[in-house]
Amino acid sequence: MKTEGIIRNVDPLGRVVIPKEMRKVLGINEGDPIEIVKINNDIVLRKYSKGCIFCGRDKEVVEFNGIVVCGGCKKALGKS
Repeated sequence: MKTEGIIRNVDPLGRVVIPKEMRKVLGINEGDPIEIVKINNDIVLRKYSKGCIFCGRDKEVVEFNGIVVCGGCKKALGKS
């Protein structure tokens, strides 16, 4: 399956410009951290969000002393 998208060239410093339209749709603003991940033979860029230190989930998380924990893991920790 071939996908179509916007083509950008990598500059001599390895940078690629993410089009303004895509940044707007994805809620990516100037200064936001972007996570760069290799999945199989693809490079995936996504807006970075801290995940639970135990399961990696990034929804319904709380931070305590600089450590991010999701609600499920927090509940499980309370039982131990």
